[in-house]
Amino acid sequence: MSIYPVTARPVAEAGSMALVYAGKRLPLQVLRCAAGYYLGTFDDGPVSRESVEYFPTHDAASHALKTGAWTQRTHP
Repeated sequence: MSIYPVTARPVAEAGSMALVYAGKRLPLQVLRCAAGYYLGTFDDGPVSRESVEYFPTHDAASHALKTGAWTQRTHP
């Protein structure tokens, strides 16, 4: 089993949860809720939370999105 750093995986451009569960191909973006900032999709309102993590700042979430240093959720 090979172990790669999180940043070695391709940076996602669209939300896989939004595609699978809502049938929508939407770009990933930084969103905010009471728990903090997260990576998700938006279309006339929030559609999916894609990241497992919540980030303390917009900059931290933006950095994770740009570098791929985040964990994709596998189910809603």
